[in-house]
Amino acid sequence: MNEKDLLKLTAKAADDKRAEDMTVLKMKGLSLIADYFVICHGNSDKQVQAIAREIKDQADENGITVKRMEGFDEARWILIDLGDVIAHVFHRDERTYYNLEKLWGDAPSEDVAKLLEV
Repeated sequence: MNEKDLLKLTAKAADDKRAEDMTVLKMKGLSLIADYFVICHGNSDKQVQAIAREIKDQADENGITVKRMEGFDEARWILIDLGDVIAHVFHRDERTYYNLEKLWGDAPSEDVAKLLEV
């Protein structure tokens, strides 16, 4: 699976669990960590965990190794490392506090609507 397909899979999995305000940042050339960051949030601990679990389950079903998942039990900021794509699933309050979009303000964004098209 190429990075674009992985990005689409991640975005669709988050969207399936009603992730809010999804943003995708193109990190190529800006970060050695990953090519894309998918950033979204849920409004409760349960929703945040459901979004993260769906991303992990979809990755597993498609033979993608989840390299690391951090923060699941606390459900405030869950980081899912899929290699070329890193998903950041926040609780609404934490997302505002950490504001990754501003931190990586020089990163161009990807059109999320196009990623979710069937």
